[in-house]
Amino acid sequence: MTTLVLIAKEPIPGRVKTRLHPPFSLDQAARLAAAAIDDTLRVLAELPAERRVLFYQGSSVPGRAHGFDVLQQGTGGLDERLGDLFDRCAGPTLLVGMDTPQLRAADLAGPCTAWDPGVDSWFGPAEDGGFWALGMRRPDGALIRGVAMSQRDTGARQLERLQDAGHRVGILSTLRDVDTVADAEAVAALAPKTTFAATFSAVSGGGR
Repeated sequence: MTTLVLIAKEPIPGRVKTRLHPPFSLDQAARLAAAAIDDTLRVLAELPAERRVLFYQGSSVPGRAHGFDVLQQGTGGLDERLGDLFDRCAGPTLLVGMDTPQLRAADLAGPCTAWDPGVDSWFGPAEDGGFWALGMRRPDGALIRGVAMSQRDTGARQLERLQDAGHRVGILSTLRDVDTVADAEAVAALAPKTTFAATFSAVSGGGR
């Protein structure tokens, strides 16, 4: 079975989702980040897994992370931290980001219910050119280190790195990351029953 990992940052005002400010306050932006984490943890908890991990940057662990092993992120760039994570895991491992609260269990059916023996890695592209999920049957941090993160071509570079290593890559659904207010509004509309959507509605009514 698969080890499921959520990478997340503690939702402290001024440190998360700062591109939502303005029009939202820094506190409201942090509330939206917390809601996105909560929704993603809920989905990962529903899926079959060998192990569940919260790869965390912060000290106050979300209550919904009960049953998750908490690993603290180290120092260095995101590529170095992700490389360190994959080197610390054994067996099929799937990393998911905190910015896609519209995530459904069905989006992860491939790597979680029956990892296809013909797939070495799974890749979940994001609409902004990045990626929201990355999985490897045999985790190898060297396949991530050196990939420039948070760029328009980050996803293409990461996918190319896997393919150049000879990996047979399974492609997951393309999802929209929540980075801007337009992203938040679109994702809330797409997944109206989520905590994120309820929080978006609440902060929109009081802060826009």
